[in-house]
Amino acid sequence: MARYIGPSCKLCRREAVKLFLKGERCYTDKCSFDRRPYPPGQHGQRRMKFTEYGIRLREKQKVRRIYGMLERQFRAYFDRADRTKGVTGEQFLGLLERRLDSVAYRLGFAWTRADGRQLVRHRHVQVNGKTVNIPSFLVKPGDVVSIKERSKNKVRVQGALEGVERRGVPEWLELDKEKVAGTIKTMPNREEITLPIQEQLIVEFYSR
Repeated sequence: MARYIGPSCKLCRREAVKLFLKGERCYTDKCSFDRRPYPPGQHGQRRMKFTEYGIRLREKQKVRRIYGMLERQFRAYFDRADRTKGVTGEQFLGLLERRLDSVAYRLGFAWTRADGRQLVRHRHVQVNGKTVNIPSFLVKPGDVVSIKERSKNKVRVQGALEGVERRGVPEWLELDKEKVAGTIKTMPNREEITLPIQEQLIVEFYSR
């Protein structure tokens, strides 16, 4: 499957907000966004005026980049949320948060969602004791997400767990740091998704 393999820091600068795509580096003074908080390119420091369409497009692109997805899959999640009862924008974000790669990141098993996706792909993650290597797998309340016994002492996993207090674990998840496992307590609520997202703009973009 195609995926973006270019510089991550340029994405933060393009969207004018820190997306925490580089993990630990984003918390240090080496962060490119902190040093150059303007869009990349020779015209990056010019003042830009966005149309109504442009504002909605940039919001959609920002969220797509946060979760590391291509347009076709991203749109499929929106269509699914649109068919679900409830507020479309909140249902949409809930689906994105319940992806296994995102849950692995939220529990502190990985520094970034991209790292979480790689952990899942390389068969280091289990759901209810069974290995799952599909990053888009949707967890549900009661599921237990854990790292395989032989993978728990990996440097990348232990390093990410050391920084989990700084990032925090959302209330809809419960982390057992010693067992390197987490339980899905409830569905994620909008209030617990603290990302700088205006989901209504995405709804308006796809509903135009």
